[in-house]
Amino acid sequence: MNARQISVPEDLRNLFWDVDMTSLDLQKHKAFVIERVLNMGDQHALVWLRSVVSEEEIMEVVKTSRRLTRKTALCWKNILGLCEEEMRCFGTSSIQPGSTC
Repeated sequence: MNARQISVPEDLRNLFWDVDMTSLDLQKHKAFVIERVLNMGDQHALVWLRSVVSEEEIMEVVKTSRRLTRKTALCWKNILGLCEEEMRCFGTSSIQPGSTC
């Protein structure tokens, strides 16, 4: 990602109804933006998200967030090929010995 200022497109701002858009900074609030789009966004929002953040950044948020809904977490677990044990939202932050996906 380059240093240019990236803002949320006008047609996706409804996902951030509770946020002052003038203070939302994608670089500073990246995890929040990723969580919000994964939890509440549609296909269009996901296309935008994937154009401004890397798959690795999305994966890191999916692994470490405690704010993803169970439905969202299960979906992204399957998309990214993760184990529940790797994901904090399922109650653990590290892989347990002997666990399988």
